Order: sequence, then structure tokens, then C-alpha cells
Amino acid sequence: MIPFGFAETKITKLTHYLQTEKKIFVSVAGTRLIGPMTVMNNNGILLPSIASDEEIDVLRQASGLNVERLKSKFTAIGNLISSNDNGALVSPLLDGEVNQQVRDILGVPVNSITVGGFIQTGSMIVATNTGAAIHPKATEEEVKIISESLQVQVEPATVNGGIPFLSSGIIANSKSVIVGSLTSGPELIMLSRVFKA
Repeated sequence: MIPFGFAETKITKLTHYLQTEKKIFVSVAGTRLIGPMTVMNNNGILLPSIASDEEIDVLRQASGLNVERLKSKFTAIGNLISSNDNGALVSPLLDGEVNQQVRDILGVPVNSITVGGFIQTGSMIVATNTGAAIHPKATEEEVKIISESLQVQVEPATVNGGIPFLSSGIIANSKSVIVGSLTSGPELIMLSRVFKA
């Protein structure tokens, strides 16, 4: 999923690195903020309640997945939910109100959890089907629950020279990981190990 107006040279690099065959040009609620406004796995895509019918239709037709608006007052749902094809982790902010819808659309079990005292669960975890990186302040108990929920190895990490809010600097799928240009050598080694990339 690529926002409108993205440079063609960057699109070529992204599709090459992530080994994707398809690119979908889309906006979410009229914005270019695709990551913070979406939650997805290979079964479905959740969008905020303010997403337009046209945006939903574009994603349904292009992806062939279940695409629905999340019934919540929160719009930056990508900052509140993290998922892969095995499970979804939901912020306690959502108070269980969306768990059934997340289960139905993404087709996975749902757990509500904080990470290191933060309630923005989706900002603290980047997960694929091969691994998950988590905020360094996550407790051992949180790491255990997240690993069991997502059924992958989970390790604390940072990106872009020490930033612990991982979703702000990582794009990942089960084939590859792209990180911000300020990411250090030790961070790259850790992230390569986590995601087996």
C-alpha cells in the first residue's frame, strides 16, 4: 500500500526490497498516513471509521481481502493494534469493544496488552510471521504473552539510532525489513536476527 504522490524511484526500491508483486495506491481518510491508520495481515485490513467508501472499495478490489472500518472512536488504529497471521495484540484503550471485529476480519485470536507501560500497543511492536521486535521497556511477562499470541520469537529492539517506538521507522513483511536511514549497525544486526531477514 503506497500513498498517492510517492516518488517512483522509492516505489521501485520498496517493491524490490519487500519482494512484492503488487502495489496499491491509496489514501486513508484522505491522508497519506497509511501505517498509523491501518491494521492488516494476509486475511484482512482494518481501517478507521473515518475511511471513505471509495478507499474501502479500492482496497477490497486490489487486495482481495476482507476490508472493514473498525467500530471505534480512535482513528490511528495502527498505533493501537499489532498483528500477524497468528494473532493480534490490542491496546487496553480499546477496552475489548473491537476484539470480535478484529477476530472476524483478521481471522486471528486477540489479546489485550500494554507494552512497557505504554498503551499504544501498535507503536511498540512490529510483527511479521517470522518474528517481532518490541519496545525495550517491555517486561519479560509481556514478551512471553506477545510471543505466545503471535507465535514468533520476540526481542526488544530500537531503530533509527535508539528510537524505541518501532513502527515509526520499520516497514516489514515476512520476506524483508526496511528501516530508517539513521538505524545503526548494531540495530541492523538485532533486527536481522529478530525478523530472520
